[in-house]
Formats: sequence, structure tokens, C-alpha cells
Amino acid sequence: MMKIEKAPVPLIVPNPDDPRLTQSVAGTDQTGARVEIKVPMERPLTLYLNSQEIVTMMTIGDYPEYLALGYLLNQNMLKYNDVVTEVEYDDDLQVVVVRTSHHTNFEAKLQKRTQTSGCAQGTAFGDLLEAVESVALPKAELRTSWLYQMTQTINTMPSLYLEAGAIHGCVLCKEGTPLCYTEDVGRHNAVDKIAGWMYRHGVDSSDKILYTTGRLTSEMVIKTVRMGIPILVSRSGFTAWGVDLARQVGLTLVGRTRGKRFIALSGEERIVYDQNLAYVEEESAKHKRKGEGGDD
Repeated sequence: MMKIEKAPVPLIVPNPDDPRLTQSVAGTDQTGARVEIKVPMERPLTLYLNSQEIVTMMTIGDYPEYLALGYLLNQNMLKYNDVVTEVEYDDDLQVVVVRTSHHTNFEAKLQKRTQTSGCAQGTAFGDLLEAVESVALPKAELRTSWLYQMTQTINTMPSLYLEAGAIHGCVLCKEGTPLCYTEDVGRHNAVDKIAGWMYRHGVDSSDKILYTTGRLTSEMVIKTVRMGIPILVSRSGFTAWGVDLARQVGLTLVGRTRGKRFIALSGEERIVYDQNLAYVEEESAKHKRKGEGGDD
């Protein structure tokens, strides 16, 4: 059980050695030889808001409280000024309950879903597009020196992806320094964990950068804007609707960030080109990750 109150801000980084997050599975390789590999775990987590069941998510199972809070915030079921009195997680039942000081009823809203392009079961509710239209993102800036420092640090950190694959990562950064690095089977879960972590610890979003290993889709743009983060970066590519939405709301959108390369398709005015590319190394093959073969 977790009481919602101001708390010290913990640094969150992946823990690929956590035995709860992977499972060893035996199989055969291309030569017919027997092999054993690690694969990520996938568990159901049912979320309640007060007494109402909201959704059952498939997740690797770490940070369920952050995931629950972030999901509700990014679906506009919680506002950032709402008072959350308690988050209760039951590991045996795989249930998390978020309790608020005010009455909530989302039966009508639950009928108004739009299936999104996120892997696994990402859903955005019907009024989310309207909710982001009125958001004014901070001016902020993105120095290319921060961008290269950030991507180099992320690519060389231990991660569940490098241990077992089949996973997405999202990282909240300040300047070039990672602050909160989460992973999950769906990028929407990973970013929701960051949203919950920020809400739980009162983290200011105005000077932050959000990095993701996944595609820059409409869903990722909406979630980033909902969180009040002005800059979204990915090592993968873009979708047309994601770019259109980013341009509408003034979000800086940077994709295909690999080695020295990147492409910005929205919010370029925030970028400060202060890094001499002669001093930037190309990405090492051993650190290549999801999206290297295309725009996955």
C-alpha cells in the first residue's frame, strides 16, 4: 500500500538481473542445436479507479503503482491537481487500486475508445485529442551536445532489452542525463510508468526530454504532451499522424537518432547545434537496438 505524498525522488534504471522479469526457455537454433534463452515475462494487471474496474494491462510487472497512476493521468481520468489518497497493489491478485478524494465515474468514457497503434493493447479514449489541443508546451531547448550524451549513455546502460529482447524502453532525461528509465512489453506502458513516477514525486516536466526506443506515433505524441514534456526523441521513425499532431501542439519531435544522425520533423526552433560532429562517435554494433533495421 502506498500513500500519495511528497517523497524523495529515486533514480530508476533497468534491472536486467531481476529474476521476476524474465524466464528461461529452451528451444533450437538454425542448426538444430538445443539452446536456452531468456524472454521477458508478461503478466496481467487489472486497474481499478476507486470501485470501478478500468482496464487489464499486460506488463512485465515492475512498478505497478507508477504504471497505474501514469495510465490514468495519460488517459485524462486523473488530473494533475487531483488528490490521490492511496494506491494499493495486491501481488497475488495482480490488482492495483487507485483511490481519490473525489467521486469518479467513467462508464460513459469507457464506451468511447479509439484503438491506437501501440504494441500490445494501447488505447486512447475519445476526448484525449481535445485534451491536448489546449496545452501550451514550455519553450525549453534541446542542445545537440545533450542529445548525443543522452543517447550514448542510454545505449550503453544495462537493460532488459539487451538481456532478453522483445521489450521497449522510455527514458526521462534532463539535459543529457537520464533520470528515470523504464521498460515494458509495450512502449505505452513504459511511458505511463514515467508519468506515474513524475506525478508521485512532483517532478517538473518543463525542462525534460522524453526518449523512446519505439516509433513516434500519435499515441506517443499525445502522452508526451499530456505530461507537459516539450521534447520527444526516438531512435526509431515517425508516423504521419504523429508528426501532424506534434506540429499542431508545438512539440519538438526528433527521430532516427543513431550515432551522429537524427531527423527533426517538428519544433526545430528548440534545437541548439552546439556539438562538433567530428567528436561524435558512430554507434557501436554491439549497442544497436530496436529500430535499427527500419522504423519499428
